[in-house]
Amino acid sequence: MLSVRNLTKKFGGNEALKGVSFEVERGEIYGLLGHNGAGKSTTLGIILSMVAAGSGEVMIDGVSVQKNPRKALRKVGAIFESPAFYDYMSGWENLRVLVGLSGPFDAKIAKEIVERVGLSKRIHSKVGTYSHGMRQRLALAQALLPEPEILLLDEPTDGLDPEGIKWFRDFVLGLREERGMTVLFNSHLLSEVEQMCDRVSIIREGELVYEGAVHDLRDDRPGMRLGATPPETLAHVVERFGGEKMPGGRWVFPKETRICEVVSSLVNAGAEVSEVTPVRRSLEDVYLEYSRLSEA
Repeated sequence: MLSVRNLTKKFGGNEALKGVSFEVERGEIYGLLGHNGAGKSTTLGIILSMVAAGSGEVMIDGVSVQKNPRKALRKVGAIFESPAFYDYMSGWENLRVLVGLSGPFDAKIAKEIVERVGLSKRIHSKVGTYSHGMRQRLALAQALLPEPEILLLDEPTDGLDPEGIKWFRDFVLGLREERGMTVLFNSHLLSEVEQMCDRVSIIREGELVYEGAVHDLRDDRPGMRLGATPPETLAHVVERFGGEKMPGGRWVFPKETRICEVVSSLVNAGAEVSEVTPVRRSLEDVYLEYSRLSEA
């Protein structure tokens, strides 16, 4: 459904993208994972023909965005960067005006979508009275009004409370289940990507350092931050238990390892244990691990 081929981009001499390539299959939920400034929004901007690529090409359902943007983007709905609305107008008036800029406004379909995103009670209130979560729902309604086949979302849960994040996640999963919607979204939250996506690309400083299935990102091995002196004893004991030191100072052990036995062995070996803290692999850990592999 979407093919991104060797995208490059410079801003003021700085390389924002360095040959980024990936593909999204029809009906797939695909995540672009990376910290702020990694190049995620630049990639999405190029896909939407809002940012000019230095080189490379984007194909949507076989049509080039660079050569025929109007036709390529006909099947696309998007929330890009911070959604902007007219605060003095109602949500309904905003939808009618903004959707009308690119095509006819179908009131019947709009009503159905407004109800679907849970804005029916407030759709005729001025947008200036909306909470951040309500604005995101209105933006989602706008993105869905062209009845797209692929939805592009730029940090869709940014600034939402936990309840809003869960609603958004369930809504997107429902779109795929009920309508076969293809979804590409950017995020800097590993937990969101794990719960929503089939596959993911990790972008770090404009480079693609990983592309693959989300389950391959998971690390179910016990992770611990261990502090003990002397360090030679710590290294010897964790090696005996099959422990591996990861970037960032985190130790991981085989799944069957009982951490209490590791600690007991450290004490019996005469080590002074100062810290035993369970640690879940973070996004930074993922970056460091895959960056290390890409440099090897």
